[in-house]
Amino acid sequence: MHALWPQVQAFHPQLWRAVCGYELNPAVREELLQEVLLAIWESLPRLRDPAMLLPFVLRIAHNLGASHVRSETRTPNPVPFDEALHDAPDPGARDMGSRTQWLFDALATLPLKLRQVLMLQLEGFDYQETADMLGISVENVGVRLHRARERLKALSREEA
Repeated sequence: MHALWPQVQAFHPQLWRAVCGYELNPAVREELLQEVLLAIWESLPRLRDPAMLLPFVLRIAHNLGASHVRSETRTPNPVPFDEALHDAPDPGARDMGSRTQWLFDALATLPLKLRQVLMLQLEGFDYQETADMLGISVENVGVRLHRARERLKALSREEA
């Protein structure tokens, strides 16, 4: 253990306040604090002036906090999955047949780019409307639809 580690532990309240300034979620705060403490532990041998320990550890905490915020803004917040809401059958529709269920299962295996165009076509949108919605060319819609259909055909042949 590094000789300055007990002093670092004494700075826990300051480090906690720094972490709280960058993250609202209590569980993620704990993770961020652990990352900060690990970074401090790894950086302690590079500290030249032990009298500058508090600014040293707070700089690490604030740099990691800022990096955390930047990375969180790049990734969207996950939406909690609730089967009761997301997988509810259409109340106007009758019980799905096995072929319809197969189609939903098969769609889930397609890459997102192929799944999007196929699902939009199944909803009745033409190539131009799909292209406008997805911000791609009409030709690209055609290519993606062709690839999606080919994959579905291959899946159907595998099961047959």
